[in-house]
Amino acid sequence: MGWLRLALLILIARPLARLITGLDVLHAERLPQTGPAILAANHASHVDTWLLLSLFPAGTLARVRPVAAADYFLANPALSWFSRNVVGIVPVERKRIERGADVLAPAKAALAAGDILVIFPEGTRGADLDHMAVLKPGVAMLASEAPTTPVIPVWIQGAGRVLPKGTWLAAPLTCCVVVGEPLFWTGDRASFMTALRGALEALAAEAPPLRWSDRGTGEQL
Repeated sequence: MGWLRLALLILIARPLARLITGLDVLHAERLPQTGPAILAANHASHVDTWLLLSLFPAGTLARVRPVAAADYFLANPALSWFSRNVVGIVPVERKRIERGADVLAPAKAALAAGDILVIFPEGTRGADLDHMAVLKPGVAMLASEAPTTPVIPVWIQGAGRVLPKGTWLAAPLTCCVVVGEPLFWTGDRASFMTALRGALEALAAEAPPLRWSDRGTGEQL
């Protein structure tokens, strides 16, 4: 299904995401071109995943895989097929976890295979579009298992207003993705998570003001 995924992402999903958002990217040169690597981004909308997937050339895109909740994205056969074969998710369990099970095992295996993982450390789409929720430690656990793997912080500006949680109609608001310098495992979970949150907050401060897409009024918000 690899060819189908690339075709749908490149020919349909990427142009549609860029049409709706008029995407701007700051520091695109910091994006990894090979794996293993981890992108750790804030999360306010389903648009986030599509924007991040749209940043990579075809040769790299095949290795870019979002880490996603199995209970949500594998909830029914149709969504499961789409999530696995088009989005290319690495499913992790949040529920029905057996005692002693390693819920991050699929993500660890993907890194070992050389994939570029997309992780949203908030764990779910935030209700507060202007502030990050508490970051969950799964990304630190992955980094500790693969300490030479770069963790690239990414701030996504505006996606939560293009398609807020609970809505299905997108607004033509220009989004901006700001890519940070890579972080590496510090040897301590608390200090790593503090560094990651600080990096994301610094990228948020660097993002330009929100404005309507060129398909809209061109005014800033």
